[in-house]
Amino acid sequence: MSIFSMIAAGEIPSYKCAEDERFYAFLDINPVAKGHTLVIPREETDYIFDLDDQTLADLHVFAKKVALAIKQVLPCQKVGMAVLGLEVPHAHIHLIPLKSEGDMDFRKEKLQLPKEEMQAVADEIYAAFKAL
Repeated sequence: MSIFSMIAAGEIPSYKCAEDERFYAFLDINPVAKGHTLVIPREETDYIFDLDDQTLADLHVFAKKVALAIKQVLPCQKVGMAVLGLEVPHAHIHLIPLKSEGDMDFRKEKLQLPKEEMQAVADEIYAAFKAL
């Protein structure tokens, strides 16, 4: 079982931003920008393009709704999306609030935000997600 499966199952704590029966979104604990969110299918699949077509499409629709919630909560021009998938063997999408293209640079130093701030951001995104 991957760490992301354990997070989605509630076995490992996370800063939950959104969920339904098939997908789960939570804040990245090593964010490149405030509000950096990971979106995963609950079904454990290593490579995103190994998902069946309907699940892949539904994952992107779910991620779109999460991105809309992020944009409501955090000041940004757009929400960027990236699929890297090398660091954890579980398909996932990165959603990152963008003020500039440099905000998507995964090589830059990661932010260290207090737990209280992370929880507050996650709670605001979750509330905005539920309101959509």
